[in-house]
Amino acid sequence: NYSPGEIVVNEVNFVRKCISTESSQNDLWGKLICTNFKVSFIPQDDSPKQKSQLSHVLLGEHDIPLTCLEQVVTVNDTKGKKKVLGSNQKLKFNPTELLLYCKDWRIIRYCFDEAGPESAKKVCLAIAHYSHPADLQLLFGFEYQGLRYRECKGKQVNGSYSRGGLQTPLFDRPSDWDREIKRTNASEWRVCSINEHYAVSSSLPEHIVVPVSLADQDLKQFSALFTDGRIPMWCWNHPNGSALVRMTVVTEQLVQKKFDQRILSAIAKSHPQSEDVMRSDLDKTLPNIQEIQAAFLKLKQLCVLDPFEETEERWLTTLENTRWLEYVRMFLRHSAEMVYYLDGKNASVILHEEEDRDLSCVVSSLVQLMLDPYYRSLIGFQTLVQKEWVMAGHRFLDRCNHLKKNDNKESPLFTLFLDCAWQIMNQYPLAFEFTEVYLAVLNDSMWTPLFSTFLFNSPKHRTQILMDFAKNKAIAVTEDLSAFFPPVWEWSQQFSREDQALFNNPLFVGRVQKGEMKTFRRTKKTYSYSVRGAATLQQNGQKTREDTSYLRLSLNSELKSDFSPVKDESPTERYFRDWFSRPVDLRGLLIPVLLPTHVVLWKLFFLRWVPEICIPRGGFATAYHLLSDLADQIEMLQMQVRQYKGPTPGSRPLPSPSGPPSDQKKMHFKADSPDDTPVHPDFFTSSFPYNPVGNLCWRSVQGTPISKFLNGAKTWLSTETLANDTL
Repeated sequence: NYSPGEIVVNEVNFVRKCISTESSQNDLWGKLICTNFKVSFIPQDDSPKQKSQLSHVLLGEHDIPLTCLEQVVTVNDTKGKKKVLGSNQKLKFNPTELLLYCKDWRIIRYCFDEAGPESAKKVCLAIAHYSHPADLQLLFGFEYQGLRYRECKGKQVNGSYSRGGLQTPLFDRPSDWDREIKRTNASEWRVCSINEHYAVSSSLPEHIVVPVSLADQDLKQFSALFTDGRIPMWCWNHPNGSALVRMTVVTEQLVQKKFDQRILSAIAKSHPQSEDVMRSDLDKTLPNIQEIQAAFLKLKQLCVLDPFEETEERWLTTLENTRWLEYVRMFLRHSAEMVYYLDGKNASVILHEEEDRDLSCVVSSLVQLMLDPYYRSLIGFQTLVQKEWVMAGHRFLDRCNHLKKNDNKESPLFTLFLDCAWQIMNQYPLAFEFTEVYLAVLNDSMWTPLFSTFLFNSPKHRTQILMDFAKNKAIAVTEDLSAFFPPVWEWSQQFSREDQALFNNPLFVGRVQKGEMKTFRRTKKTYSYSVRGAATLQQNGQKTREDTSYLRLSLNSELKSDFSPVKDESPTERYFRDWFSRPVDLRGLLIPVLLPTHVVLWKLFFLRWVPEICIPRGGFATAYHLLSDLADQIEMLQMQVRQYKGPTPGSRPLPSPSGPPSDQKKMHFKADSPDDTPVHPDFFTSSFPYNPVGNLCWRSVQGTPISKFLNGAKTWLSTETLANDTL
């Protein structure tokens, strides 16, 4: 099936898709197709679809979006040739194999044993060309959404447009910010629209939140002091009145003096009880985007490029040497430190970063995730991403490298944030409405070019590109741009209601009646001084003695596991010791434990394609199945009890027994009756709902070992290493 606007560019018959590296016994034969949207493989035998996979509305089991391709490699074993293909390149040998290295870490391998040599060459060149678009508007999403918008426009009543029941605020209008101000009771802050039509900053949204005490005229005047006019941007307010603010770094002394006199003073005065302001320079505290990218590539090498050895004694050492988990701990640690100042010291916090568009997105999001239970709901989490990433001007186009032109700007910051969020979820699973499947799907959506969320570098960039495209295609966009090019939050564009139910956590405390299951007790063994580590913190611009002693603490103290007071204990240490000694309120503040035993590899995400770790009828999927079944049984029993008792005054009407349950409570696995004994389906594995079969296929031992290609690999295969093979 093809989507609206999708055209077949090239195809070749009698292609063999390799399923296993070990043998060709289970390989599939069929047709390989390149369209302007995806690489598609259609098996000759119409085998039933694997039930263990998410069923994408627009992508089949063997489909790969072109934007998901990282490298296209052709091989000719008989001639000993191999080549990494780019756009508009020539290929002077007939390929016998095609290897597709994907951004979601799949490695797909096709063999052309029986295919026509010229047809095989043409389809390889077509895939390479269309996976390297020369312009953003050539991505398939523009054509697809343009046609979809025209079709929807014809069906509209009175020309009106509804956001399709979308509950996630987009923060493209003042009312969205107003609701967030009221929700957090930030009475000393207001919505400011001096950036309408991006008059002040090209990377901030048109509407931002600023202190009430600062007039628009003052803000316009001060905007020249900041990089790209990015005046300080309010993120969130604590119930005690302290505020979380992010902004660019102020370096010049004259600028610093003006900032301290007016803007810093206004932020301090916005707190009704305390004028303390803590400033944190993230550039001096946390790894930069190049270091994060390097760690990510090392992790990729370990997880999917090197053959997986279950008995490899050095695997965990190699994992630690990638530094990925170290960086995850650093971001969680620093975010927890900011929580201490907001919650423990009742002080406002300003996050400084050179451009305020990368590291600050991660830290501000994690701070709010720890402090505010609203952001641990599904809609709340999407609100957080929309506010702190999309509208704050994170460069998704550059960091995802969709056009494959800026390797030096590529960095998986959003993936790092999702991993950090998973670490908190892994330690406090009852506190989150959504599951790790949702986080994995959200990450994978970056490589499906059908949504506006992950395609642009800023709100202004989005507006300019979409308006230009609409003008070129003679599309009259009379409503807001989300009607023309919707965000990823409309999940019905990708998944059925049944598959979306996999996003729901059956044990989320929000499902429990008020007053029940509010807390659980932690054993002393899980305690650690979880937030110690190097940081550059300033109080009103000056380092404090307390901070200095705090930063000198060794790693040994981080590994302590008792609640006993420590000699010369700082207020920071006392705050975390006190918090870890109390029962946890799952609807309140959450602080992760940062011991190496607690910050672990996110297996479902990073190892989902590795067959060796796939446990049949094992892993968390089996527990999820039982919990979903149990949650559904409880829901059925509660309905029966309510029906037996009859409605009480002021109660909501009972849902129809035959009607669907609410989205919040709907489970993917349902019980037929409370008396049923749940049985695990045959397709369950520890990789559920993903299927590693055919999705991680190296070169066979008969051919050139793939490791020979990978010496000095920069990403997957090094173009520099293969320079001699350019033919």
